[in-house]
Amino acid sequence: MQAYRVKGSFPNGKTIQEFTMDVVASDEADARHRVESNFGSRHRVFRRFVNIESIEVIDPSDSREPKVISAFRGDTSPPAVVATESSIASEEE
Repeated sequence: MQAYRVKGSFPNGKTIQEFTMDVVASDEADARHRVESNFGSRHRVFRRFVNIESIEVIDPSDSREPKVISAFRGDTSPPAVVATESSIASEEE
């Protein structure tokens, strides 16, 4: 799976609404499908009316979309414990 940034527009009432959306998909065709499905579900726009201008692969760390961040979140292990002089001195007492 990769992160994609999709840019385009769709008709929203009497105006043409531009959009930029970050999605997690296996390839460009899947990214296109997910965007068209999203706008069909949320805005009742038919797939043929969603005009996609560009689809590009992005680094997941560049995205602020929660689904992208969640999909590429690594193992969140706790930070390593670093011994300091004061902690060593308090253990010796």
